[in-house]
Amino acid sequence: QVQLVESGGGLVQPGGSLRLSCATSGSIFSIYRMGWYRQAPGEQRELVGEITNGGTTTYADSVTGRFTVSGIISRDNAKNLVYLQMNSLKPEDTAVYYCNALLRPSITTPSRDYWGQGTQVTVSS
Repeated sequence: QVQLVESGGGLVQPGGSLRLSCATSGSIFSIYRMGWYRQAPGEQRELVGEITNGGTTTYADSVTGRFTVSGIISRDNAKNLVYLQMNSLKPEDTAVYYCNALLRPSITTPSRDYWGQGTQVTVSS
């Protein structure tokens, strides 16, 4: 059974930095991309940034230049990893951050999105 396990997050002052990590566990037949979404209270979940198995990255306009997604994504890896380095944090970055992966667990199972449990990031003085 595939799981996404997140770590990092917490409380940080405006202008500070945090790093989130996410690792897959379980058998994976194919993996296409991994990334991060966030959801603030009363808001919809939104894409923060993602990286494909070819190394292409995509970011939300609100975080471009401040956040960086990196990782190692390959079906040959026993564990796939994705990181979110967050710099120059602002109070409006406060949200629950979710790790996401589009993958196919086995040749007989269709690909779909998988989600981590979420980790709270709070930016406040």
